[in-house]
Amino acid sequence: MRGLLLDLDGTLYVDQDPIPGGPALLETLRERGIPFRCVTNTTSRSRRGLVERLWGLGYRISPDEIINPAVAAGRYAAAHGIRRVLALTPEPSLEDLEGLTFVRFEEPCQAVIVGDLGERWDFGLLQLAFTRLHSGATLIALSRDRYFQKAGTLTLDAGPFVAALEYAAGKPAIVVGKPSREFFQLAVASLGLPAGTDPREVVVVGDDVWSDVRGAQEAGFQGWLVQTGKYREGVLAESGVKPDRVLRSVVELLG
Repeated sequence: MRGLLLDLDGTLYVDQDPIPGGPALLETLRERGIPFRCVTNTTSRSRRGLVERLWGLGYRISPDEIINPAVAAGRYAAAHGIRRVLALTPEPSLEDLEGLTFVRFEEPCQAVIVGDLGERWDFGLLQLAFTRLHSGATLIALSRDRYFQKAGTLTLDAGPFVAALEYAAGKPAIVVGKPSREFFQLAVASLGLPAGTDPREVVVVGDDVWSDVRGAQEAGFQGWLVQTGKYREGVLAESGVKPDRVLRSVVELLG
């Protein structure tokens, strides 16, 4: 194990509680010199907001140790000459969408960026996004996660709404968060590993069988699944995905 990418929600914490032993695990990784990054599809908080929450849970994390899809979206937009965007994302994520101009609903745009709006989604917003996409805007999805766990209940994430817009507009979304290969590569590049490091020596750990495990494996890295957060045994059995390892929790990482 030369480097680690650790999911946040469901892996390092669940709802308002840290995984028992999680904060101590990160300190052990630092002591052993194993570089890691926290990789998340969360769009309800900025990196700064995530750092505040993690410190409140006992995790000593800095903003540059977190890679989120808003950061990736900003880089993708800059590389493709996209500046004017309609951002259908939670307000905190706008902080990490650097270098972009956010248009008002009635203004034309080059791209529609979709995050997890939760209960704010309604027909009007979907129609607005569809109109812009039908006029030629690019669809950029911060994630395609199907659901997450909230207060013990599986709750719809951004993925179902992204899929609806893809179907209506007849164009695929550019997914900049997990499970995109580019997202994982961006996170791994930030680890500073020596040139020529075998990708299979990099481990991605998370509770999502598709975004974390299958995404990691398709990008050439190992995908380890934790049995916390949204993990469901039946979902794993039906998914056809074979994790490289299954852990009862992230604290078994070094066991």
